[in-house]
Amino acid sequence: MYAVIFDVDDTLYDLAAPFFEAYASFFAPKYGVPAEKLYPVSRKYSNAAYPLALSGQISMREVYISRICDAFREFGVHISEQEALGFQELYSARQHEISLSETMQKILEYCAPRAELGIITNGMPSIQRGKIESLQAERYIPREYIFVSREVGAEKPDPRIFRYAQQKMGLSGEDTIFYVGDSYECDVAGAHAAGWKSIWMNRRRRAKPAGAPEPEYTAESEAELAYILKALV
Repeated sequence: MYAVIFDVDDTLYDLAAPFFEAYASFFAPKYGVPAEKLYPVSRKYSNAAYPLALSGQISMREVYISRICDAFREFGVHISEQEALGFQELYSARQHEISLSETMQKILEYCAPRAELGIITNGMPSIQRGKIESLQAERYIPREYIFVSREVGAEKPDPRIFRYAQQKMGLSGEDTIFYVGDSYECDVAGAHAAGWKSIWMNRRRRAKPAGAPEPEYTAESEAELAYILKALV
């Protein structure tokens, strides 16, 4: 049996799109920092702060403020907490307007009759399930095969969340399981730790961590992902 299990953010959809839309409405051209340059820096700070919120060390409000304020600070710009929260409100609204691209729809339509499909995503259930609902992913993926870290009690790259999904989906060690995700540290390394194969959805063309093992496959676009999955499943 084949199974293809997906991450959500920057995998099933392009995470940058709602950021760029919100930025264009709220900030540009006020501070002269291109959204294309600010976005990866904000993701760096978000990735550092989000685990602290999940563990209860800081609030999500603090995450929302720090990640955009710290990103602007790298470009010599100071913004207020009120501006950060105002931007977050608009950004969150845009995230509830996301949809699957035509290519991603075709990928899921192709895979659905040929493999068991699932989702594993880190994050707050209300936020992540809201995104999944906006994407209408349940047209292709059964609700019972959608796993959110806070509901499971383990988050990627902890192999326990992968093994939990494997057990709930009725998959065995003899089945071929591909995990598709954008984060090397969470998705590729986590999948390997669970004994799965990985497809690195590397839209941002990030460098692999030094000395880390290669993913089985790498896709830098949805078209490349479609090509890889049609050859595998």
